[in-house]
Amino acid sequence: MARPWDGAVTSADDLAGLLADVAGQPGTVVLTQSSTPTEARLIRERIAAAGGSPVPPVSLGPADEELPRSLLDGDGDVRLVPVRVAWLPEEHGGLRVARVADLRPGHDPYHPGERQQQRILARQPGRAVVLAGEPATLGSLRQRWAETTDDDDFAAYVARRAKLALDRAEYRLRGPRYKTPSLVKDEILSSRRFRNGLRAVRRGPGSEVPSLDEAGEILDELAAGWSRRLIDVMPTVGRLIFQRGFDPQIDYDESQVERVRAAMVRHPGIFLWSHRSNLDTLVLAAAMQELGLPPAHLFAGINMAFGPMGALMRRAGVIFIRRSTSDDPLYKYVLREYVGYVLEKRFNLSWSIEGTRSRTGKALPPRLGLLSYAADVYLSGRVDDIVLLPVSITFDQLHEISEYADYAQGGTKKPEGFGWLYGFIKAQGARHYGKVYVRFDEPVLMSSFLGPVGGVVARDPAARRLALQKTAFEVAWRINQGMPVTATALVTTVLLAMQGAGLTFGQIRLGLADGMDYLESRSVPRAASARALTGAGSGAGAGAVRATLDALVAGGVVSFVAEGRDPVWLIGPEHQLEATFYRNSLIHFLLDTALCELAVLRAGEAASDPVEAFWDEIARLRDLLKFDFYFKERDEHRRQIAAEMDRHDPSWEARLRSGPAAADELLAGMRPLVSHVVVRPFVEAYRLVADVLAHDSRPAITDSDVVREAFGLGRQYVAQRRLRSSESVSALLFQTALQLTRNRGLFEGDDLAARRAAFLAELRDLVRRLDRIEDLAIRRYIRDAVSTMPAD
Repeated sequence: MARPWDGAVTSADDLAGLLADVAGQPGTVVLTQSSTPTEARLIRERIAAAGGSPVPPVSLGPADEELPRSLLDGDGDVRLVPVRVAWLPEEHGGLRVARVADLRPGHDPYHPGERQQQRILARQPGRAVVLAGEPATLGSLRQRWAETTDDDDFAAYVARRAKLALDRAEYRLRGPRYKTPSLVKDEILSSRRFRNGLRAVRRGPGSEVPSLDEAGEILDELAAGWSRRLIDVMPTVGRLIFQRGFDPQIDYDESQVERVRAAMVRHPGIFLWSHRSNLDTLVLAAAMQELGLPPAHLFAGINMAFGPMGALMRRAGVIFIRRSTSDDPLYKYVLREYVGYVLEKRFNLSWSIEGTRSRTGKALPPRLGLLSYAADVYLSGRVDDIVLLPVSITFDQLHEISEYADYAQGGTKKPEGFGWLYGFIKAQGARHYGKVYVRFDEPVLMSSFLGPVGGVVARDPAARRLALQKTAFEVAWRINQGMPVTATALVTTVLLAMQGAGLTFGQIRLGLADGMDYLESRSVPRAASARALTGAGSGAGAGAVRATLDALVAGGVVSFVAEGRDPVWLIGPEHQLEATFYRNSLIHFLLDTALCELAVLRAGEAASDPVEAFWDEIARLRDLLKFDFYFKERDEHRRQIAAEMDRHDPSWEARLRSGPAAADELLAGMRPLVSHVVVRPFVEAYRLVADVLAHDSRPAITDSDVVREAFGLGRQYVAQRRLRSSESVSALLFQTALQLTRNRGLFEGDDLAARRAAFLAELRDLVRRLDRIEDLAIRRYIRDAVSTMPAD
């Protein structure tokens, strides 16, 4: 049996037909919802024009008025038909949407006041449309009420269902962008499911069951609505902000957009995106509006709900959640049920899979909290499936990187507020930052990793967590693989590889040509700015290279020395942390190559089977870097590594077995050499933390003490040139180094000093091999540069 008022709705033009269909049936009652006398009159006139109603209409009235008992106690075959007036905005440029000017009080084109309604009817009567929802019998409503709620107020239930049916009629009239949840708090609090689950919630041993009022307060904090004005206007406002510094047109891949649109037809969708900037949410909202994709509720930290902005953003579909929920089981329960309700009603959601901004430019490990709640919705059978939509948002440049560099050097995060917002918008308009790129990688069905409802994953918590981790890492992997490489990333990679030494224009182009050939051979996606670097022949486009360098100089990341015979560009020590943000946005594409280089070097030093030593080293490096990089499952990653080695030499295994000289020759032929660029900063950060621990025998040393001492040691080593650059001296990298050392058990257990010393020795040996590869890369680069110099 179909749920009452959950089926298709009658369009605005079919009201006459609907009333004619039920005319003459004494058991039909029209329920009217009107907010003004003008709306009530319009409904009466439309009903009369359609042939009248068998019985006088009944008003749904305001929320505090009940439907008459004589109606609710009537025969179960009585049919109820809800009716209301929908107002359309004035047409501009072929579109009926609200404009920024409509945000003024008293100018809502979707909810005009009495006088405004009269003016509209006098001048543009076509803007008023009388809608009717699908009829439902009183008996079916009574049955559904008994099955799903513990609320004894049947009148309120009928009124809610009627209004929800009209909401569905209205979004069908206006289009899928205007499908918005309403009466959420009432619907959730009245449901039997919610109340049964609430009885099991305890905030502590011996504590009482939380009340509905307590749960309702949390829902008030969470629940977000959609003002139709803000659906139209907020993406435009957001576009005005980010376009202050970027090209007006967002760069898309049209085939990806069509794939996303098709995937969202059958199931609710969750947009999971990379988070690099506070502009991400504005860009994604503008992109979805521009592409005609249904809007999605955005999750954001409660710290962003400051002042009137918080209320405004809630009306724009933003769900504010607390940063930490582990200490409040009631909050976790209400949040889980809220997520379940939204997805069950086929509304879309959106959040950063990393949970926070990456201030290094490199993807952070995925957070499982909200994704776990979504998995609960699927595994409990409340939806047939959920489609996860990986999204990458990439910028040619960002003004926020100076803030990130300060944070990496031990600075503190500035609290959000109006002063912060003003400063952010002002900085956004300081100069031109290039283009914005939005990519939608291949969607992931939750069922493909979690299996069928009622399967092993649903019954076994350990299997569920493992499946959820695989799901999250697959989405994160696809985000990374779809992220286009920018010209800024390529240029900063070349300059950072020189550890502060300056390069001439020709030398930069030489390094870029090598990098572009590599990206081409790997079919790595490239942004328009990166594709422009390739000009005629095999060289890089000189104009695009110069434009990128000029932009980086204008941003203060790159220094330009014009004096002398040949101008040179360099990234000085004081700007290396800023530049690494751009470089780190592409290193995941280079990671397998970097691991292959180090494994080949290890194989050449092996005393036993060099191929086995190669694979052992790959496994060891995976384990070492697992907190900083995403890796596929071991078997799949092994196939990727083998394919990468085959790209260099299909007979690589035979060459490794031929002896150390053959291994050295194989390494010398690999182009470009990248491990010193990709892996070194992380290994050197690990080494600093390991050095601190190796010289401190305290098992209870705090993380803050380790970070403070690592900063001091790092600055000393930079001054002594014991570190190749200052980018390893970073609080952000020290945090993952601490994760690694705790995972290695270096904060507890026996023989702590010996194990800490062994870990430091392991990292020193790895740095030694990185030095060898860097020396080889520099010698090759000098040789290539000399060979391309014109003869005197």
